[in-house]
Amino acid sequence: MAIADVPEYAHLSDADVRALGAALDAIRCEIEDSRGTKDRAYIRRTIAFQRCLEIAARLTIGGSKGPVGWVVGTGALAAAKCIENMELGHNITHGQWDWMNDPEIHSSTWEWDASSLSSHWRHAHNYRHHMFTNIVDMDNDLGFGLLRVTRDQKWRPSALLQPLYAVLLALAFEWGVALHGLYSVQDAEPTEAGKSVHRSAMIGKMVRQAGKDYVFFPALSRGRWRRTLAANVVANGLRNVWAYVVIVCGHFADGAEKFTAAVLEDETKPEWYLRQMLGTANFRAGTALAFMSGNLCYQIEHHLYPDLPSNRYPEIAERVRALCVDYDLPYTTGPLVRQYLLTARTICKLALPDRFLSATSDDAPETASEGKFNNVAKRSEPSGVGDGVRRRGLATAILARRNGHRPSDRRTT
Repeated sequence: MAIADVPEYAHLSDADVRALGAALDAIRCEIEDSRGTKDRAYIRRTIAFQRCLEIAARLTIGGSKGPVGWVVGTGALAAAKCIENMELGHNITHGQWDWMNDPEIHSSTWEWDASSLSSHWRHAHNYRHHMFTNIVDMDNDLGFGLLRVTRDQKWRPSALLQPLYAVLLALAFEWGVALHGLYSVQDAEPTEAGKSVHRSAMIGKMVRQAGKDYVFFPALSRGRWRRTLAANVVANGLRNVWAYVVIVCGHFADGAEKFTAAVLEDETKPEWYLRQMLGTANFRAGTALAFMSGNLCYQIEHHLYPDLPSNRYPEIAERVRALCVDYDLPYTTGPLVRQYLLTARTICKLALPDRFLSATSDDAPETASEGKFNNVAKRSEPSGVGDGVRRRGLATAILARRNGHRPSDRRTT
């Protein structure tokens, strides 16, 4: 089973959890108090850069001759779409820049350059996903309704095709996100009339987006419309794949734990913090890669503080990592390629029924629970050892073995 008792899994006492929560609250307060001119300049500079890059890309695609110009222009257009989708659209609709009170750069007014509606996304992602992160049967992002990514999800014969589903989802990610958002808001809508309104709004956005990308811009190119159409198809495909890779690496890689609904019973804010830390994973990135990922290489920090400016995540990460050292908690990160390969391994492996898998549902790389510590303790510890000490020592040793490090090094997977 997935984790049902977060503090027990993390081998922390109630006092430890409260102290951890207070430290994380202090980080939030300090960042909120220090927001100012540099942050405003960052987001405005990013918007200007993205728009200039897109204009330059479209001019290159339409005005150049030969394949080189097309490849350069298409690559630039894909980069512009990635920046707009992740560093701008995703982060602005999280409310990271609402404190500026700028009517353009605000979560309530920003509509991103993708087929999904920002309003649907805010409900499906900001609320459902971030509130119920990786809780089985509650977080709709856990496998997106297509992929089995934990043994707590019941195996069905359709899972045999999920490696193919994963490829198709990556290629058409923006359309999948649109349908995902519609499903989420309709699930919360009690009336058929309300569901119909949401459905019509989504269809309207899809038609407008497809018309812009595949009719309007090609028509502007007149006799070179095929060249522009092909560039838009490829650029959107590259953006879709990149967004998919970044997101799945943050939630499905080994070390991003899953939870049962029991964790919500009387959950406190410190326990919510702890669940976000255990349920997410980072990947290592330099400045350029972090920017292109919308700073979602810092997925742990993003889930702790989804509404703080993304450009502040690197400094927040240093302090969060130090807290993980202090409280002997895992800080799950690794190279991007490795994190993605671990995710792909999980998707392929869990396409099979559990009877073909070797590890148990308490101690598999992609699925864990506090039960694995108790079971090992009963088998291996002599009598008279205190439960708290036993859990802490076993947690350190077992997680270290799973991550291939000595116990003192286990904080990075």
